Amino acid sequence: MSASTAIPITYIFRNLWTRRLTTALTSGGLALVVFVFATVLMLDAGLKQTLVTTGELDNAVAIRKGSETEIQSGITRMQASVIETHPAVATGPDGRRLVSKETVVLISLKKTGAEKPSNIVIRGVSELGLTLRPQIRLTSGRPFRMGSSEIIVGSSIARGFEGVAIGNTLHFAQRDWTVVGIFDAGGSGFDSEIWGDADQLLQSFRRSNYSSMVVKLADTAAFDQFRADIDADPRLTNEVKREQTFYSDQSKALSTFITILGMTLTVIFSVGAMIGAMITMYASVASRAGEIGTLRALGFRRSSVLYAFVGESLMLGLVGGLAGLAFASLMQFASFSTTNFQTFAELSFRFTLTPAIVVKTLLFALAMGLIGGFLPAVRAARMNIVDSLRAA
Repeated sequence: MSASTAIPITYIFRNLWTRRLTTALTSGGLALVVFVFATVLMLDAGLKQTLVTTGELDNAVAIRKGSETEIQSGITRMQASVIETHPAVATGPDGRRLVSKETVVLISLKKTGAEKPSNIVIRGVSELGLTLRPQIRLTSGRPFRMGSSEIIVGSSIARGFEGVAIGNTLHFAQRDWTVVGIFDAGGSGFDSEIWGDADQLLQSFRRSNYSSMVVKLADTAAFDQFRADIDADPRLTNEVKREQTFYSDQSKALSTFITILGMTLTVIFSVGAMIGAMITMYASVASRAGEIGTLRALGFRRSSVLYAFVGESLMLGLVGGLAGLAFASLMQFASFSTTNFQTFAELSFRFTLTPAIVVKTLLFALAMGLIGGFLPAVRAARMNIVDSLRAA
């Protein structure tokens, strides 16, 4: 046999199959870490996807300069009129400018099965507010009537909160508001909101200024000029952002928190999993001393033995990675609800598995397998042939 011949890959599979229980336990530990790692990435991806899909590409949001959220913002009626008449704003078939002057406030509602209430966004929109958000569709009931105390609720609110069924009445801002419809916003952040007439909400909450303004651009390429004009106008103290960018920015604080917490747990768990894999591989090397000596006596080089044991550890990592990823993929059927740190309102979103997450997860699993098995593989490769055969 040539001294350069590599150990067949079937040898690696056969050894792992022979030690099925040990293989299963080690891969199970790796799978647990991979599950945590993947679900954190899926949670972060779901959050970002929810808020990005909240906005339309050709819509722009105007808020007060320095405001990070609509709740902190304010736009006077005069400022809204100036923005509305800008040439970049699209005009509908009836000649009306495609804009929605909006009021955003928070109210408290009791979650189903919870003792303490949570903050919910109430969004008042103009007559064209629904038109500017084509992803929104009514699933039951009817739209609210302008000039009335009627509201419609997002699908996440309808599922998770009490007293929001069609026909029910909510009391806030010293008025009774009747739920007349339930809408689905395609998994966007609007699913976690309640909508009504902006002017009616302004009156009820005793406010004089709108919170924000949404405009549809006649040409999405004209956004930069539109933004520059708004920024340079001395009558305005406002800034504009693309709607997708604006809502994506709302996820930064919560996304950072989820990432830091998840990665901290992943690092802690991965250290334990790699130590477990290392112990398993060291035990395997010790129990197979005679086998290693025989391989060396048959002419296999030290590097071949090294690659064989590294291959075993990589295979353990891959099996653990696939198992952890399979369990993590089931989380796509679950939704997650928490408080958005920037708006202080309840936000519901789903775990989202993307091809990039699959690749990152499998690379992470292989890295754990490599780190856990490299030192035992080096020990196996450096064993003396005579000593190994004597230990058999």
